[in-house]
Amino acid sequence: RRAQAVGIPVLHLHMTAATMQVSQKDFEKAQEQLKLLKKDPGNETKLKLYALFKQATEGPCNSPKPGMLDFVKKAKWDAWKSLGSLSQDNARQKYAELVSSLVSAESADQKQDASPEEGRHDGYKTIVVTTKNKITKIMFNRPDRKNAISREMYKEIIRALEEAGKDDSTIAVITGQGEYYSSGNDLGNFTDVQSGEMEKMARDGAVLLKEFVGKFIDFPKPLFAVVNGPAIGISVTVLALCDVVYASDRATFHTPFSQLGQCPEGCSSYLFPKIMGFAKASEMLLFNKKLTAAEACAQGLVAEVFPDRNFQKEVWARLEAYASLPKNSLALSKQLSRGVEKEKLHAVNSKECEVLQEKWLSDECINAIVTFFQKKSKL
Repeated sequence: RRAQAVGIPVLHLHMTAATMQVSQKDFEKAQEQLKLLKKDPGNETKLKLYALFKQATEGPCNSPKPGMLDFVKKAKWDAWKSLGSLSQDNARQKYAELVSSLVSAESADQKQDASPEEGRHDGYKTIVVTTKNKITKIMFNRPDRKNAISREMYKEIIRALEEAGKDDSTIAVITGQGEYYSSGNDLGNFTDVQSGEMEKMARDGAVLLKEFVGKFIDFPKPLFAVVNGPAIGISVTVLALCDVVYASDRATFHTPFSQLGQCPEGCSSYLFPKIMGFAKASEMLLFNKKLTAAEACAQGLVAEVFPDRNFQKEVWARLEAYASLPKNSLALSKQLSRGVEKEKLHAVNSKECEVLQEKWLSDECINAIVTFFQKKSKL
């Protein structure tokens, strides 16, 4: 990650040489602070930093527009161009403020980590894993990125599910930190690809996705999803592989595959029609319909919806009661009800990943993702 620019104090119409000198010092200080950050701020924030740095040091964007397929340069160019005629002084100020907010957030996280939660598992960066009261909780922990699932996060969830399946807990629970449950696949997984590496990205991505979904299919204990907010993409499709899904009334469920030139995954092409019928499943998987929590419950994807004001209290009290039930009995009961379909689910998972690998390399998918980022940069 490269350091970017810095900020400047409050702007005045007439700036003295002394004020300019102070602002330059702040600018340099912010660049040094950025180098010291340990946590990746995410692609969206890095693009803002890049754009503000370029605006602060070079002024408005006058460079030629990169080619459509050069995702990284195109995203940077769009971010810089979106700043329009923002003055260099104002860009320095905004840059410094953004760096300061990142430093403050990381400092707060470090203080929290200094007194780790009881039963917390070590070695995770993008998720928090704890075991308490016979419950292993796997919590998505990228709230600044709406819990978007990066490659690293995929690998950590795979590891957490594997460990939770073997530990002494009775049940496992997946939930999200912050306002979102998960915004699904981090599209940075596609944009952070160098020219000539697309085929390798697609191949490696398909292998990773297949392993990820396979862990849900094979999980031996009751697996709950506690959907605390909006859920998108892969975080929605694998809900059908969980045993029980509880949702806050502020949660929504969205699978915009065709909007991004992609296809269903997580065994949803098989399980969604089975759960909600072909017509309702088609509205979601083909035509990008977003469901409210109440609609998801009515269609069988969600077991129960709770008012957000007491969602956490009611759900966790219920889960603790479930975790007190005989562990082996629960595991055997799940095996009887779920085991008969395992072979079928693995076959569906393999086929979905095979098709997705092809789609990721298609012009249709590439153009859809470019269009998505173009719309996003204009917001």
